[in-house]
Amino acid sequence: MTTRETTIRGVLFDMDGVLVDSEDLIAAAVQRMYREWYGVEVPQSAFKPYIGAGEDMFIGGPARDYGFEIDLPRAKARAYEFYDELAQKTSFVLPGAHDYPKACKEHGIKIALASAADSVKVLINLRSLGLDPDFFDVVLTGSDMTRKKPFPDIYLLAAERIGVKPEDCLVVEDAVNGIKAGVAAGARCLGITTSFEASVLFAAGASWCAQDLAHAPLPWQLPG
Repeated sequence: MTTRETTIRGVLFDMDGVLVDSEDLIAAAVQRMYREWYGVEVPQSAFKPYIGAGEDMFIGGPARDYGFEIDLPRAKARAYEFYDELAQKTSFVLPGAHDYPKACKEHGIKIALASAADSVKVLINLRSLGLDPDFFDVVLTGSDMTRKKPFPDIYLLAAERIGVKPEDCLVVEDAVNGIKAGVAAGARCLGITTSFEASVLFAAGASWCAQDLAHAPLPWQLPG
């Protein structure tokens, strides 16, 4: 690995699979919506290719793959109702979700939340985390973006908004689509292995991997 001389001055956090263990939860909500409205059973494995690509793909992709059409705006709204119900009954905050961003802030590092999820889902997750959006220097969601991950747009915009060059940022991601987006933006990437194995995230371009943020080196501790 080539040593990088630049210091990490900004950390850009994905949310689902990084701060909250929500991938199974949103899949269960969508499965329930499919059953209720379309009478179709879709296995949980059908959602894995769409992790990190935004809710349009996460909800619309399996439906397309299984050969039925959905009214996407209404389907998403119903799935979020189910997701909200599940979130209120489930403890799904991942280890280190509070301490790692807080340590970054205390060290003078800018932090951004850059989630491909729609804003309504991000707000549900923040409530579950007990965090105000103002905890982050910048919050961007899939609702703010036209092109979702694996395109780099959300990470480029997050870096711009916090005033840090992308190459001086660390992207923290659990998904192949997100790692690809971070790499395409020019950032270094820390993979969290909640959704994919480390080998898969390394193959996508991650420089480091950890099981969760509680076990991850802080930005100034990362090896070159």
